[in-house]
Amino acid sequence: MGNLPDTLILFCRPGFESDCGNELTDHAARKGRFGYFRPGQVPGTVLFILPGEGEAEALLSSLPLEQLVFVRDWFLLLAEIGLPATDRVGAVIEGLKDAAPLAERPGRVEVRLGENHEDADLGRFARKWVAPLSKGLRGAGLLAGDPDSDRPLQLEILLNSFERALVGVSVAGNRARHPSGILRLRFPADAPSRSTLKLEEAWKVFLPRGRELAFLGGGRQAVDLGAAPGGWTWQLVNQGMKVIAVDNGPMDDGLMASGMVEHVRDDGYSWLPRRAVDWMVCDIVDKPRRTAELAARWVAGQHCRYTIFNLKLPMKKRYEEWLACRELIGERLQAAEVPFRLSARHLYHDREEITCFLERLDG
Repeated sequence: MGNLPDTLILFCRPGFESDCGNELTDHAARKGRFGYFRPGQVPGTVLFILPGEGEAEALLSSLPLEQLVFVRDWFLLLAEIGLPATDRVGAVIEGLKDAAPLAERPGRVEVRLGENHEDADLGRFARKWVAPLSKGLRGAGLLAGDPDSDRPLQLEILLNSFERALVGVSVAGNRARHPSGILRLRFPADAPSRSTLKLEEAWKVFLPRGRELAFLGGGRQAVDLGAAPGGWTWQLVNQGMKVIAVDNGPMDDGLMASGMVEHVRDDGYSWLPRRAVDWMVCDIVDKPRRTAELAARWVAGQHCRYTIFNLKLPMKKRYEEWLACRELIGERLQAAEVPFRLSARHLYHDREEITCFLERLDG
């Protein structure tokens, strides 16, 4: 990597750079690797710097991305390259030749921009640049000859501007399913609210690819706590589930006309079903520890097998609040001797909340 220190480029929601950096600092320390972070030039990016050659690569290979909440995606930095207006492809080729050699050639290249970039010209350039850049890199022997080959490495280019780029590599199996962890979904015209996208994204992120039908599908029973007007209920019904929607507010008329929804006017935090259901989902705006306690109670009491719920984090100490909620859930379920799996992510369609998936593993 030349004169560059060992560095990982992290992606997060803009405004969450400190939470992202603090999270990776803690996880790295538990692996015996000690680094520090600073915000990148592109909003929503963080540079995580480790002393010692090979430390960043070792951390990337030993820490699964799925264990992180605020770090949506990452790659290993190889070079920071200036881009002259006359030959940007040539500059990338020369910059990579000067960087430390890779064990094998990447299969393809991904050009990334910041999540909220507003430069339309830079966006158009990034899209059009991929083809000539790929051709030039293959011609220089820096990419594999077959773009469809199943190569574990992928070349990553983050454009700071027309003039500068951060270039690195990501590894198959330990990068986000979607570049920068951003999954943009189309809002269904007949869904009652845009919150519906959060549940759809959660299923696409948390459920094992190719095994979605083992968790979703017709014939299952679900409860939506704090359901009105029905954004999450709409997703459940769309999967063929019968839903009990618990909320004192009104539900969407179209959903109620489906015959798949029973509306119970009650407090979502106190209501419980008479019989166990497959799914409980909850998007209630309240103190995060109260919602964490609710989810733990449902799973520990075997009222549901799966639950997806959102934790509305405070503006300050968001990462610390998540740690407190995670500990609370773990303590409740361990005391009840219920085996479980808990995952959490700061999804693209989330704002000040994170989305959690809790699964009961017994039976």
